[in-house]
Amino acid sequence: MAEGPITKWSARWREGHVFEAGPEGRAHVIDADSRIAPGPVETLLAAIMTCSGVDVVDILAKRRTPVERFEIEIAAHRRAEHPRRIMAMDLDFHIDGAGIEAEHAERAIELAFEKYCTVAGSLGSDIVTHSRLILNGQAMERRSRKMFDAGTTPKSSA
Repeated sequence: MAEGPITKWSARWREGHVFEAGPEGRAHVIDADSRIAPGPVETLLAAIMTCSGVDVVDILAKRRTPVERFEIEIAAHRRAEHPRRIMAMDLDFHIDGAGIEAEHAERAIELAFEKYCTVAGSLGSDIVTHSRLILNGQAMERRSRKMFDAGTTPKSSA
């Protein structure tokens, strides 16, 4: 049995490839054809962005350098054959805020992927992931990111 809190969800078929999914009273539409709503993989990508984004914002706030504007863009690369799982991701973290140093923002992104983000930690550690920080409009070099690996001990936080 799994440890920790769990959420009970359900998915209700509407028509075609359209479902309403979510916990009781907080469901949203998922369209496997991506016509009227995001599809399942797009929803997964949104979960990766919002999960890691919350971690980055929280880590920077704990450093007393709050974020003033934050946006993440993602491009995912999938296998050509089934199962068409995600094989690589490129993320751009656009962060604006007075007093935020690039080194601290990069560390926050690293911690999100290697330690805190539950969604990233639930994916295969073989997914090639790169991120680029754009801090106050200035783009930094793209960096490789290691996904959480259940077979290793997570790094301690800085």
